[in-house]
Amino acid sequence: MKKGKIGVQMMMLKGEIADHGIYAVLEKLTGMGFHAVEVSQIPMTPETIAQMQRAQAELGMEIAAMSCGVEDLTAQWKYPGDTLKNDFDKIVADCKAVNCPILRIGMLPMPYATSPEKMMELAQKLEAYALRLKEYDIDLYYHAHTYEFHRWNGKPVLTHMKEQTKALGFELDSHWMWRGGVDPAAYLRSFAGRIRMQHLKDYRIGLMPEHFEMKPDFDLFGSLEQFAEVGEGCLDMPAIIEAGLESGSEYFMIEQDRTYGRDVYDSLVISRDNLVKMGYESWF
Repeated sequence: MKKGKIGVQMMMLKGEIADHGIYAVLEKLTGMGFHAVEVSQIPMTPETIAQMQRAQAELGMEIAAMSCGVEDLTAQWKYPGDTLKNDFDKIVADCKAVNCPILRIGMLPMPYATSPEKMMELAQKLEAYALRLKEYDIDLYYHAHTYEFHRWNGKPVLTHMKEQTKALGFELDSHWMWRGGVDPAAYLRSFAGRIRMQHLKDYRIGLMPEHFEMKPDFDLFGSLEQFAEVGEGCLDMPAIIEAGLESGSEYFMIEQDRTYGRDVYDSLVISRDNLVKMGYESWF
């Protein structure tokens, strides 16, 4: 039976990595049953690369994706890491060092978020880099949040970005699709063949804290929208996972931007256990 591989988005663990090193974190994840990760918001130093290689050799951990920026736009919008414009050869070498097949742009650079035209300009830049990276057998993927679901000429800008590119892949996120106003399962199917990797993240509505101050500009309802462990929110996660699998997704990465005071490892355990209950135990 066809199946995918469930892993972890390492952005969740950047604090743990800063304190203990990436090998120790990957060792703990392996003990929890995870065998694939997506590396994000972690400096790619020689020591980090060496520890990831050790985790591959000793733990069988798969580095399914790594991350980078596009370019440094201004002094204010300087990417805190390697960029395709400044560090292309280093990025390729880092990916090759850990047999990583996917390189991702984790977020729309804010200066491009001000108009659909600028987002489309970015898409064309990424397409050029995607074609260049394919020469090294690396797929370039773009991770969308909500900006890209701004409707333009009758459909989300992200749909236009997909239609105006061929080599670029798209990393879709169950939470951000829902929050962007589309049906996640249906939208995933519209990207068939362009989504080797997707994010699993649930969505829930929280409650108001007991003590809060109602200011004139307080976002009363938006402030209640929360990230949730997989299976702890309102999304039909099995339907989303199956739509992704049918459309070419190979990797399904658990991600939770905020855990609201809960230990990050405890959050991952909740998501893991719920996915096992849904029937995905063999995907770990």
